[in-house]
Amino acid sequence: MIDKIVLASGNKGKLREFNQVLADFHIEVLPQSDFGVTDADETGLSFVENAILKARHAAAATGLPALADDSGLEVDALKGSPGIYSARFSGENATDALNNAKLLEMLKDVPEAERSARFQCLLVFMRHANDPTPLICQGSWEGRILTEACGENGFGYDPLFLIPELGKASAQLPPEQKNRLSHRGQAVAQFIAEIGRRYGQR
Repeated sequence: MIDKIVLASGNKGKLREFNQVLADFHIEVLPQSDFGVTDADETGLSFVENAILKARHAAAATGLPALADDSGLEVDALKGSPGIYSARFSGENATDALNNAKLLEMLKDVPEAERSARFQCLLVFMRHANDPTPLICQGSWEGRILTEACGENGFGYDPLFLIPELGKASAQLPPEQKNRLSHRGQAVAQFIAEIGRRYGQR
């Protein structure tokens, strides 16, 4: 039986979200910062590698089961960039605004028909640091890159990410709708279904 999981992140939004969804299973999610754990070196070349590195690092440091996610934006016209470098796309002192500005600049001559992109989220759960079969959940959210920012919600590349079937940018969606449709929402739903199947802690 599991009653505590360490989250390999200090992100308060992620922590709140995971605690909400795992409350039904009587599982408490604690940030790695509670244990004085620093961020893992993300030396992987893919989202899944980095998520595994982060989960293993947190599990090894705390002795608890660990949950980690790695996510980002893939733009087809840029051969999958910014990808695993999404958060630091514009350099060492990257901000959302600088990352978005760089993306718009790189795509300025790309026609609308070639601006396809997707958000990816890889969620990894490890029972312990030596877990040979980590639970891996993946969510993908297809869209297109706009030519200018729209909307005030969300963060990161949300103002530039158009959901064609809705005709809106991710940053124009209310949080509940975004969480239901998004790459992270999909991965979390898979994770909850699997935790329920494994542990059934209702």
